[in-house]
Amino acid sequence: MTKDKNREQMKANLEYWDEVVELHAASPFYHMDDFQAGQIVLNDLELGEVGDVSGKSLLHLQCHFGMDTLSWARLGASVTGMDYSENAIRKANALAKDCSIDARFIHCNLYDLPQHLEGQFDIVYTSYGVLTWLPDIVEWARIAASYVKPGGFFYIAEFHPFAAVFDAEERQLQYRDPYFARDAILYDDLGDYTGSKVKLKANQDYEWMHPIGEIVSSLIEAGLRVEFLHEHAFTVFKYFPFLVVDKPGIWKFAQEPAPIPLMFSLRAKKPK
Repeated sequence: MTKDKNREQMKANLEYWDEVVELHAASPFYHMDDFQAGQIVLNDLELGEVGDVSGKSLLHLQCHFGMDTLSWARLGASVTGMDYSENAIRKANALAKDCSIDARFIHCNLYDLPQHLEGQFDIVYTSYGVLTWLPDIVEWARIAASYVKPGGFFYIAEFHPFAAVFDAEERQLQYRDPYFARDAILYDDLGDYTGSKVKLKANQDYEWMHPIGEIVSSLIEAGLRVEFLHEHAFTVFKYFPFLVVDKPGIWKFAQEPAPIPLMFSLRAKKPK
């Protein structure tokens, strides 16, 4: 019953993601013009922690419309991206064709990926705003790990779940949601994180909290060996309105030391 309910909640979320694809592609937030001019749109964090991808195979889970996936391809990886939004995958394929980049994209729910994709990869990658949309982190870890070649690794850069406990009023953090919430949290009257003022038809979504311990333990139980877990006092998205610019594309708290972590990154290897 719970799985059926989660599927229905994910289906409701899908309405949002299908609706925002063209809105996001046209937004300055995503730097589409720069990408189409030949630039990559990855951040220094994942570039440094993933390392050289030349000649390697890479699977990108929850790739949206594929700009990060295609950026890895520009750096020499053989890439496959997947997303559950049909509109996003259609846009990713069009972008790959327009930019003459060789890539494969798969449209399916992440939990159904084993029915659509065989094989293993040197790198399985995912980043920024992905875990909150998933109800079952144990199954996510099992699927992600199953696609890592022996000797390969899984990598995630993500907003820290503890930051999701808080909202911001004026210049202070205010408690919003419990860190250990088990059920989906319903949010009404959605805006769009790109800053667009467009009123969305899909104005509700369901999100899930996943504590750091649950994420790490699930990956270990799936057969991966954690190489590092880094917690970061900066973010690649202006998570709270009072954050200040550290450098282009990076925000942080004005006070030092930072009161809470804003992001984390993790790499986990599959033993040979």
